Amino acid sequence: MKSQNEQLNSIFFPVDAIIIAASYIFAWLVIIYMRDNLTVGVLPSNIYFAALIVIVPLFLVLYTIFGLYRVNRTFGVFAEFSRILESNILGLLIINTILFVGSKNPYFSNFSRIMIFTFGIFNIVLEVISRNFVRVLLRIFRKKGFNQKHILLVGYSDAAFKFIDKVNKNPGWGYHVYGIVDDNHKLNSDYRNVRVIDRIINLKSLIDNNDFDEVIITLGLNEYDKLKNVVSICEKSGIHTKFIPDYGTIIPTKPLTEDFDGMPVINIRAVPLQNLFNRIIKRTIDILGSVFGIIVFSPIFLILSIIIKLTSKGPIIFKQERVGLHNKPFTMYKFRSMVEQIDEEEKKAWTVKNDPRTTKIGAIIRRISFDELPQFFNVLLGDMSLVGPRPERQQFVDEFKETIPRYMIKHQVRPGMTGWAQINGLRGDTDIEKRIQYDIWYIENWTLGLDIKILLLTIFFGFVNKNAY
Repeated sequence: MKSQNEQLNSIFFPVDAIIIAASYIFAWLVIIYMRDNLTVGVLPSNIYFAALIVIVPLFLVLYTIFGLYRVNRTFGVFAEFSRILESNILGLLIINTILFVGSKNPYFSNFSRIMIFTFGIFNIVLEVISRNFVRVLLRIFRKKGFNQKHILLVGYSDAAFKFIDKVNKNPGWGYHVYGIVDDNHKLNSDYRNVRVIDRIINLKSLIDNNDFDEVIITLGLNEYDKLKNVVSICEKSGIHTKFIPDYGTIIPTKPLTEDFDGMPVINIRAVPLQNLFNRIIKRTIDILGSVFGIIVFSPIFLILSIIIKLTSKGPIIFKQERVGLHNKPFTMYKFRSMVEQIDEEEKKAWTVKNDPRTTKIGAIIRRISFDELPQFFNVLLGDMSLVGPRPERQQFVDEFKETIPRYMIKHQVRPGMTGWAQINGLRGDTDIEKRIQYDIWYIENWTLGLDIKILLLTIFFGFVNKNAY
């Protein structure tokens, strides 16, 4: 039981080797073999196939570095896709760098770059398909009660309740919570049918007499004096142990730790976009994406400009001050969707359902989010990003920072045209506190893959906004 996950993950290693080789051979067949003339500027097939001796190990090492062989039942589809994409992009860059450095050698200079690019596409697609096939298969088995991981919780607390709720919500993870060990509640007290089965003093014998896969420590904050003893018991028993802190609303889901001469220090807020390389990558994507968006939507810009001008008095573009990165104000652009108002009237309240201020064309373009298109220029200017928390007006920022915990964290990154909260339905007149929870999760868990996911979901599902009035 305890090694099943490791065995299942080890299957990926030879399967990945086969997929890498197959993707490479398919690319060779499509780009090289199926060409009409195989005598002009084409290397012999044995040269291309010899490169597999380097390429297969290289990609397996990269997959290992990017954590694709770690045991993780809760790994999401897009999280894994992001790692597959990033590792393959890095692999292609390494191969092309090697070919560039060795370009004086005719074998290197004539090596088909198009074939390498095609190999990368095939490899990403086949890896995603194979891993998702295995994931779906495993989750079906786990829902039927196979390949279960048996868990013992230590501590009857909010942390334990949240863990049990997550497990019940995701039966495909294959977690079975056997029971809870706790000193402060009556035996047989239960939460979601998970009972308190014993006291902490009996933890060792409970572990020794059962076949648990993991012990998860979920002690409440007021019981942390017991933590050292519980960890000691678990380590002596040789069982894999995890700790879910009862202060999850304070520290991030992926805390950044530092080593102060052997003393661990946890940063209260970990923001991946504080890293210079991450900021450069995101800003590069923003510039390219905004230019692309302006070009692609230019006919719609022209059509909407004419319609807005002909159907109501006032400017075509509505300008409004919003609060952006590091709490600095900037001017945000939108297509005007309401009748022209004086500033004092406009600042009074949110737009609500059947708002009399909204024009006929305004109601339509707000519904399909086309009023937001001029923000591509905000992105190009650097005031906004393609993806990020939505910016708010100063008066609402002043209000929310006093009433909603951690509200101001959203200003540690550039605001976005779309965001994690928005694609989860939290747009317009919706729960601000819940929206902030989604924004903070995005800020703490940012990856390039997450941005790509949000953009794709926005393109395919997110334009129509049922909460836009």
